Amino acid sequence: MDALWEAETAPVLWVQGWGDRLSLPFELVTELGSQTFIVLLLALVFWCVHAGTGARLFVAVVGSGVVNYLLKAVLFGARPYWFSPHVSARAVESSFGVPSGHAQSSTVLWGYLAVRSGRRGWIAAAAVLVALVCLSRVYLGVHFISDVLAGLLVGLAILWAVLRWEGRVLAWWRGLPTAAWVGCALAVCVLPCLAAALWQGLARPDWVAPADWTGAVPVDPAAASLTGLATVCGALLGGIVGFTVLHARGWYDAGGALTARAARFVLGVSVIVLIRVLDHLLLGGLTGSAEAVAEFAVYALIALWASLGAPETFLRSGLARRPDPLPTSPNGGSDTGATRE
Repeated sequence: MDALWEAETAPVLWVQGWGDRLSLPFELVTELGSQTFIVLLLALVFWCVHAGTGARLFVAVVGSGVVNYLLKAVLFGARPYWFSPHVSARAVESSFGVPSGHAQSSTVLWGYLAVRSGRRGWIAAAAVLVALVCLSRVYLGVHFISDVLAGLLVGLAILWAVLRWEGRVLAWWRGLPTAAWVGCALAVCVLPCLAAALWQGLARPDWVAPADWTGAVPVDPAAASLTGLATVCGALLGGIVGFTVLHARGWYDAGGALTARAARFVLGVSVIVLIRVLDHLLLGGLTGSAEAVAEFAVYALIALWASLGAPETFLRSGLARRPDPLPTSPNGGSDTGATRE
């Protein structure tokens, strides 16, 4: 890989040579694939637009995040500004670089929304948006072109699988007894963390940056990658549990007056912010495996609130209602549940 990165350093420097005047535009564009933006958008869709589409989008995007961080944790890929001191670090990342998480998550997120819209114009716009996000990652010095291409390919594969199989998988999930779906959820969300930790412990114990990585390498990217994996695995577990329980309780309708939708969003996000503040105050000093376990639990709680606690609060406060019976479609008509067709 070092030979490939050496060859790719020149194109990164060429893109960065376009000038500092592009820093702000590309910093704004790259936020469209960031964790904070994605969390807010997923919450907006699920709470305020269409609950069924929002739930499916959540599982697709967060599940993609699990795949991405698992690959990062086992591939140990450098970032351009780690590899070469000549590359400017216009953004800073602590986890490994292969594949690009922004490229992958943007492909799944915007691709899913565009395809489900059924409008060719939206699909074209999504493609342009994803391309700009990918370019921003190269310009900021945090990804090689190969990282971005890998993220695109993995994202497209996940998007294709979701669009092709989501209906069948959800129908199968709906028929599982409680013990079975709980076991499946735990396996899907815990085993990747254990596998990555085992790989790092056995295959690359006491990892240190290679001597030819002469840039600004962070202190412990292996631990940061494991923590990132634990974060998305915890979020996926909380979301799966929340959506499944909410469906069993009758689901909820994300429609209603604009004021009610706005109130739901403000209330829901306020609780998420509170949890994050408490996390920072109480657990901010943790490192290594303790940090990973804590982040798994915190993001499981956040996702459980978003997928179950918030909707139930909306229902009980009169900000939302249960959907009409016999919903029709996941992307139109009645506001469908996460496990309904």
